[in-house]
Amino acid sequence: MPSKTVIVGSSEGLHARPAGIIAEAAEKYDDDIIITFDEEDADAASAMLIMALGAEKGASVIVASDSAAAVDEIAALVEQDLDAE
Repeated sequence: MPSKTVIVGSSEGLHARPAGIIAEAAEKYDDDIIITFDEEDADAASAMLIMALGAEKGASVIVASDSAAAVDEIAALVEQDLDAE
C-alpha cells in the first residue's frame, strides 16, 4: 500500500478548516485513504475523524491508500498551510 510521511503545515494543525478541505478532496476517490498520527488512524474522507487525531502544526503524519494518486494529493494538502488566506 503506497504511503507518505508528511509534516502538518497548517498553522493551527488539522482543525476544522483544513480537515474539511482534506475530507472534501478525499471523497472523490473510491479507495480508502487513511491518515495516521500517534498510532491513531482516521478516514481522510471524514473531517471529524481528522480533527479527532489532534495533529498540530509540525506533527508527522502518515497518509496511506491503495491509490498512489490519492496519497500524493492528500499528503500535499496536509503539508500546506490551509489556514493561509
